[in-house]
Amino acid sequence: MRAAGRRAGFSELEVPCVESFELYQVKSGEEIAKQTWTFSDKGGRPVALVSETTPSVVRVFVDRAKSAALPVKWFTLSKTWRYEEPQMGAGRTREFTQFNLDIFGVPGVEADADLIAAATLVLDEVGAKGLYSIRLNDRAVAEGIGRLYGAADLERFFQAVDRFRKTSPTEFASGLALAGVGPQGARELAAQFAEVGSGLPRSAAEAFLARWVERGLDLPARKGVERLTSLLGLLDRAGLGDRIVYDPTVVRGLAYYTSTVFEAYARAEESRSVFGGGRYDHLVELFGGPPTPAVGLAIGDQTLEILLRGAGRWPDGEPGLDTYVVVVDPTHVSEAVAIVRELRESGVSAECDLLARSMSRQLREAARRRCRRALIVGLKEATPGSVVERDLATGAQREIARDAVARPA
Repeated sequence: MRAAGRRAGFSELEVPCVESFELYQVKSGEEIAKQTWTFSDKGGRPVALVSETTPSVVRVFVDRAKSAALPVKWFTLSKTWRYEEPQMGAGRTREFTQFNLDIFGVPGVEADADLIAAATLVLDEVGAKGLYSIRLNDRAVAEGIGRLYGAADLERFFQAVDRFRKTSPTEFASGLALAGVGPQGARELAAQFAEVGSGLPRSAAEAFLARWVERGLDLPARKGVERLTSLLGLLDRAGLGDRIVYDPTVVRGLAYYTSTVFEAYARAEESRSVFGGGRYDHLVELFGGPPTPAVGLAIGDQTLEILLRGAGRWPDGEPGLDTYVVVVDPTHVSEAVAIVRELRESGVSAECDLLARSMSRQLREAARRRCRRALIVGLKEATPGSVVERDLATGAQREIARDAVARPA
C-alpha cells in the first residue's frame, strides 16, 4: 500500500496516536466524538486516542500551510481506536489500522479523480482487483433532493438515506418523516433509489441526474450535478469506468464533508464497505488555516482483510525467507554468521540456526520458514572453498563457490 501510494505521487506523513479531544468533539461530528476513547492527561486536559486520521492530517497541514507548495499529497498508515462494541464478522474492532490518502489545494474534481485512481491502484496492488466497486455522490445533490421533497431537517434526511439499503420500506419512511418528508415523497424516493440498484454507470447516471434537474433542483444542487458528471467523465477516461457508479444513497456520516463523497463496496457483498471518503473544503479554515480545498479517503485494514480472505487472496503470514544457512557442526557457526551478513547486505533475506540444532532439524526449520533455498556449510563431500545449495522446493543440489554466495544467481 505504501509503495502504491508513492507511485501515485503521495508522500508519507506520520501522525500521533493521542490528540486533544476538542479535535473530534468540534470537527468530526457527534457520532465520532461518542466513539472516541477519552481521558485526562496529567495537566487535566481532555485528550483522546486517535479515532480517525483526517483531523490530525489537517492540523499538521495548518502548521505547514505557509510554506507548503500546493498541491500537497499525503498518505498515512496509522493505528486508530474506536469506543464501540466489537463486531469481528463485520470488521469492526476497537483497535485497527487505517491507510489514508489526502490531497490539499485543488478546487476542482481533478483531485477527486486522482485520489480515487490512487485508491484503485492501492486496492489492486494488494490483490483486490475485480472485487469492489466505487459509488459516488455529491452532498449538494442529496441536499437538493431533500429540499425538493420538503425535508426540513437535512441531517435526519441524510441519516434515513444512508440507511436505505439496511432498513425496511416502513423504517425508511419513518426516518424520512422525522426529516419532514411526507408519505408520498417517501414512496417516490424509495422507488427512485430502488431503480438505482447497486449503482448506475456513467451514461445511465447522467440521464438519472438530468431527471432530477428537470424536477427543479436548486442552484447548489445543479452545481453538484455538474461536479458529479465531470468526475464520472474523468474516471471513465482514466479507464476506471468498469468499477465506478453513481449512487444517490451514499452521503457519508461525518459532519465535515462538503460536496463529493464516495465509498468502495465489495461486489460479492454489497453491504460491506471497503473504504470511504470525500471533499472537506472548509476543514482547514476551521482549524485556523487559510481557505484550502481538500479531499481524502480512508481504507480500514480489517474490512480489506475480510474482502481478500473471502476471495482466497489473503497472504499466508509473513513472506518467506530467501535463504537459510545450515551448518553441519558447531565449528562452522562463525562461517554461517558471516554468510548471513553478506547475504543481508546484498539485499537477500537470510537466517541461520541459533540453537545448535542438528542438520536435519535445521532443514525442517528452513522448510517451516518457507525458504527458497538452504546453503549447507561444512559437508565433508563438498569441494573445499564451496558450499552446497539445496533448492527446498525440488530438492536439487549443486555446489557454489563460497565467495559467490552473495552474488546474483
